[in-house]
Amino acid sequence: MQKHKLPTYLATAVSALLYLLLAYGIERPDTVALLSSYAIVFALYVWIIKSGGAVDLKFWLAAALLFRLLFIGSLPILSDDFYRFIWDGRLIFNGIHPFAELPTFYLQPGHTVPGINQALFDRLNSQHYFTVYPPLAQVVFLLSVYISPDSILGSVVVMRTLILMAEIGTCFLLVKLFDAAGIKRDKVLIYALNPLIILELTGNLHFEAFLIFFVVLCLFLLSRTKIALAGVSMSAAIGAKLIPLIFLPLFVRRLKTSRWIAFYTSVFITAVLMFYPLVMSNGFAGLADSLKLYFRSFEFNASIYYLVREYGFWTKGYNTIQTVGWKLGVISAGLIMIVSLWNYELKRGANGLALARQSDEWADNLKVIPLVMMWVLSIYLLFATTVHPWYISTLVMLSTLTRYRFAIVWSGLIFLTYSGYTSTGYNESLWIVLVEYLLVIGYLVYELVWIKKSLSV
Repeated sequence: MQKHKLPTYLATAVSALLYLLLAYGIERPDTVALLSSYAIVFALYVWIIKSGGAVDLKFWLAAALLFRLLFIGSLPILSDDFYRFIWDGRLIFNGIHPFAELPTFYLQPGHTVPGINQALFDRLNSQHYFTVYPPLAQVVFLLSVYISPDSILGSVVVMRTLILMAEIGTCFLLVKLFDAAGIKRDKVLIYALNPLIILELTGNLHFEAFLIFFVVLCLFLLSRTKIALAGVSMSAAIGAKLIPLIFLPLFVRRLKTSRWIAFYTSVFITAVLMFYPLVMSNGFAGLADSLKLYFRSFEFNASIYYLVREYGFWTKGYNTIQTVGWKLGVISAGLIMIVSLWNYELKRGANGLALARQSDEWADNLKVIPLVMMWVLSIYLLFATTVHPWYISTLVMLSTLTRYRFAIVWSGLIFLTYSGYTSTGYNESLWIVLVEYLLVIGYLVYELVWIKKSLSV
């Protein structure tokens, strides 16, 4: 064995053992084991990115696939959302629209559905809410139940396999985009080996995997001037998770008139076809109800909102989320529109890519679109009332197409939020949230101020 290969093989073996432990040997309330395992695997990830990625790119891509495959037969340990996925899938499998009724409806006499029972209901984390998952996600739920109608683990394996396929597609397309943009191929490892990406997408079955794949596919198709198909792909991303809706305004300034007309027309037609079953079954009412509840009731790991909430406690004596949540959403939407419609150019200088405010040429706009997406998503997350760890996975992907790395820092720190889980519930530590955001925003400021001196693409 060559000496320079020994650290590579050792890092791979230790990472694989830790991922096996995270997949099969640790429960969410086991805070010390959970955080220490993640800290070690994240440290190894940073070492690989800093030292060994460019030399052993194919090896590390194979390792990234191996790490994901280790989760194939496990039930997610950090999230129980997958029970609702299966619940929705079993409803559709039996010809029932998942947005039609609340889960409690199907436990009543005379409304029983095969596979929908008290045991599955008891595992739901949203027992009294309408489902919030859009059409493309529902198709995946149905497929998992169709292939494995009676087994929860079987349905999980099907969903995980589809997510794994999306992840492979994302890495392949990122490499193609890097080649077109003159970015080193080994930057794909920032995404492929990121522990948060591996654990939250393949491990915990979060559908950001499909969102990311279709956003990357959209960027790839734009680079090939396949505008209409790019619109279809962006609409598919919205069909997987609704968040990509915030990206839509930015294409007005990035595409010529004829192109953005074709793009938005394609997005609209595809979205109508996907969401048509919701309209026909009055499912939008249930979806809207869940979204309204999300923005007015849920709060987790927020930044600006928590500051405003504390001010509300101080001045009014109660939690003002009912009014503050939507107001912050309006401010966020306004800032997103400003950033989306601002005219940027990426130009190459002696120190790599630098930001200037000028041109509207096609090639430059193709380079700037991921950057604007990154800022738009960052604004959304900073003003959100809820920021779960998997929410920043798209930000990690976008960072590979820019020179900014604050999302990588965030992907390490946000995992600390799991320290609040106990066997009896969740107790959030605001000190951990404070440290998380101070360090992330501090690193972002560092990148913005010293970017020409410290970063290269």
